[in-house]
Amino acid sequence: MADKRDYYEILGVSRDASQDEIKKAYRKLAVKLHPDKNPGDATAEERFKELGEAYEALSDADKRAAYDRYGHAAFSGGMGGGRSGGGGGGFHDPMDIFSQVFGGAFGGGFEEFFGGGGGSSRRKSSGKQRGSDLRYDLEISLEEAANGVEKELEIERYVPCDTCSSKGTKGSGGVKVCQTCGGRGVVARQAGIFIQQSTCPECRGAGETISDPCSSCKGEGRVQRDSRIKLRIPAGVDTGTRLRSSGNGDAGVRGGEAGDLYVFLHVRDHDIFERDGDDLFCEVPLPFSIAALGGELKVPTLDGQSSIKIPVGTQGGTVFRLRGKGIAALSGGGRKGDLNVRVQVEVPTKLNSSQQEKLRTFSESIGEQNSPMQESFFQKAKRFFDR
Repeated sequence: MADKRDYYEILGVSRDASQDEIKKAYRKLAVKLHPDKNPGDATAEERFKELGEAYEALSDADKRAAYDRYGHAAFSGGMGGGRSGGGGGGFHDPMDIFSQVFGGAFGGGFEEFFGGGGGSSRRKSSGKQRGSDLRYDLEISLEEAANGVEKELEIERYVPCDTCSSKGTKGSGGVKVCQTCGGRGVVARQAGIFIQQSTCPECRGAGETISDPCSSCKGEGRVQRDSRIKLRIPAGVDTGTRLRSSGNGDAGVRGGEAGDLYVFLHVRDHDIFERDGDDLFCEVPLPFSIAALGGELKVPTLDGQSSIKIPVGTQGGTVFRLRGKGIAALSGGGRKGDLNVRVQVEVPTKLNSSQQEKLRTFSESIGEQNSPMQESFFQKAKRFFDR
């Protein structure tokens, strides 16, 4: 018994830890050490077994009390151990413990959490297996993201076999219960005090064998084909948005439920607009004359051109907000973001001699009193150098 590690140490919890803390610790470590996550890692496999043994002892109130009093000797044969064990408290298969703790927490079962078809799952099979989920990365424009769009996707996936109507065999007597696993899809072997399970090598987890497989699908009940799928993309999506198209993944084996298609969106950068959430930003050149005299400036929006009123003496960098000209909120409700237009005063670069002279005359006529930004700057500079 001296060689065995302390159960509390194995789980990484204190001796006064609550049952909830013990369960949370087990869940975290079980996911990390599960054999399906560490194929071929003997150390991880041994730690997983050790973890299951520790959890079984500490998750049962009677066994925990016995362990706290007698240590590992409580389960060595002479001392009664608990409600669920018989006799000396021998431990269960850690895969059973894992299934009890995680059982349905990940949707279709913990075997799907580890990538589908996990070798340790105990299932009675009818030969039908759910198809795999598929991923598709789709690039769209900012306009499509803002307004919503319907796209047709072309993907290669498994579809039901028409030749055998997804049964995997043409004949009515071609499907039989697998003799190796008895239809369970898994086989077990004794390993010391534990029972290890793995996918049946004969039926590969289906629980059935086919003596007369369909020539088109080789007994799977599905074949690979190029498919076209229409997908409606709602307004307001952004890069990273994930859309689920139910039932458009791979068809299941021998009539099993189809998987889902997950579409990950990527919105292309725009030549004019930048996006921040539901708001848009852009910079628009403002003619010097309109900045000085005021007027109307045409600006682009995702819906076409719009106009903003420019007050007399508008400075470069001024931001004008056009409400409701941004992106529709993905949550709906008709709410839209805003378009923020920053104007940059455009200084003429090509003036003839007559224009230059008129500009000099204009500059002399207004003096410094009409240059508030310049006046403010030089006042600050004077105070700085007079320190």
